Amino acid sequence: MVTDPPGHPAPASDRPEHHRWALLTYAVVLGLGFAFAGVDRTLWMISVILTLVFFAYFIRHLSFAISAARWAEGDLEAPCVGIESYTPQLTVLVACKNEELVVDGMVTALLGLDYPDDAMTLLVVDDGSDDGTGARLDAWAAADRRLRVLHRLPGAGGGKSGALNDALEFALADIDAEIAVIFDADHEPDRGALRRLVRHFRDPSVGAVMGRCVIRNGIESSLASTIFIDYLSGYLVNEYGRQALFELPAYGGANCAVSIEVLRALGGWNPHTVTEDTDLTLRVLLMGKRVRFDPTAVDFEEAVSSTKRFWKQRHRWARGHQKCLRDYWRPAMRSPYLTVADKIETMMFLWIYHIPVMCGIGLTITVLRVFGVGGEGASAPISMAALMFAGPFAELTVGLLLGRVERRAAWMLAAFVPSFGLSILTITVAYLDGMWGREYSWVKTARTGTPGVGPASDDGQQALGVLPGTGPGPASAAASGTGPGTGTASFARRDSSLR
Repeated sequence: MVTDPPGHPAPASDRPEHHRWALLTYAVVLGLGFAFAGVDRTLWMISVILTLVFFAYFIRHLSFAISAARWAEGDLEAPCVGIESYTPQLTVLVACKNEELVVDGMVTALLGLDYPDDAMTLLVVDDGSDDGTGARLDAWAAADRRLRVLHRLPGAGGGKSGALNDALEFALADIDAEIAVIFDADHEPDRGALRRLVRHFRDPSVGAVMGRCVIRNGIESSLASTIFIDYLSGYLVNEYGRQALFELPAYGGANCAVSIEVLRALGGWNPHTVTEDTDLTLRVLLMGKRVRFDPTAVDFEEAVSSTKRFWKQRHRWARGHQKCLRDYWRPAMRSPYLTVADKIETMMFLWIYHIPVMCGIGLTITVLRVFGVGGEGASAPISMAALMFAGPFAELTVGLLLGRVERRAAWMLAAFVPSFGLSILTITVAYLDGMWGREYSWVKTARTGTPGVGPASDDGQQALGVLPGTGPGPASAAASGTGPGTGTASFARRDSSLR
């Protein structure tokens, strides 16, 4: 029976915990600084602290970029040995809520996965949909015995975590599986993704494995194009660096695999968070297991294509991640399973959604300096704070190189300047909402069903101008076992996903 996660009891009320006292403390300290040290000196001290934080993250970003530039290409091209011989029993779990626009593509991709039929069960949860999602899933299930569908009542609660927990409970009762593999409803995995994910569970220390997601609708809008490049750097550089340097990648919530034994021990996914992936990452580490990242286990997903959807999605991510910092930083610092270096990296990972808030403070001080507030001493530290932006741009640049994106796409880096500003605003609002205790809940990301680049979208490849014969496609590479599961991606004139 799936219960509340150990060490993470259900809240006493539906209203989220607030930290208004902390905001008051910050205001009092700032006021005392202005009163006793003066405005100029206080702002200078704040700018020095910010610069030290930004410099630490710059070193982190640069280290990830160097490690990816040095080793990632070789790992992407390395042949996979023995993936045909290790096929543990697994169940694929997908939570769907009002996904009528994308459900057909998702089910088609799942049914086309390269894995023995007698070792795989596909379990899709219709989470109280009020469109045609449930009917379409039932039609698919009637046509193929490998697919099972669970229907949740409207208002069942728990968001994605609640739906996955219901699926896990069913799997524990009726399916003899060792591993759960999770995809989102808009995902279309490469044929060989399952074999590449599960191979890591040969190591008993592994509790979860994360694959790599590629944006398939990068030409739908300028924002989707920006997210496409962001995903290249996020997976091929940032997560690769965390794996290479610390062996501490994050469980990403989709295109991921988790040991059923680990899920059983943890009580399933946490229904009291809106970022169940970050929450599970921390709980897996705290129980002494590890997360692995496999950049060759590829699937294709849809990026949000409008500012409104981007705001809702990133606001949810920030609220959940910031809550994970408050929930887990103390247990992480006390954990006997993490080394000193592990603890430092874990804290930097947990703080990542607070850094844009600090960037906003730094930009505010810079503007005040322009108008003569802050004194002469404030200019040098604030100018050094530009290192915070240099680090992410280093990762983005290496991501473009590893992704083999065409040269003219490099101009898309300029689009990250306004996107950084939007992220600062979105995440700062999320931080203040969390500190104030404003109510929030899991909000499903709206889909458009836009076709793009993926395992079943040859037309989309032609529309993007992808040249044929530039590398093995997803089916051929997976079947041959001689290279990573490859696929083309937006802006590509050559294979822009993997070599």
